[in-house]
Amino acid sequence: MSKQYDNTNSGILARNERKEKDTHPDFTGSINVGGTDYWLSAWVNEGRPGTKFEGRKYFSIKVNPKDQGGSSRPAPPKGDTYVDEDIPF
Repeated sequence: MSKQYDNTNSGILARNERKEKDTHPDFTGSINVGGTDYWLSAWVNEGRPGTKFEGRKYFSIKVNPKDQGGSSRPAPPKGDTYVDEDIPF
């Protein structure tokens, strides 16, 4: 008898080989939480002066449900990686 692999509450994250712009995630993948599948996107950031991650690298992570259709490349997260002045309009 073969035992079927249970991937509940697990996932994978790998370097994004299709990154074309700085706003695209550095890493992409998927995760299953409680039986629901999600897309994962992660950006490598460095903490700004005066923050609790000052001078340290960290991942900024975005999770989107797979069942909503759409892209496997969600929009970048807000926060340290998003600056209003970067929008040209």
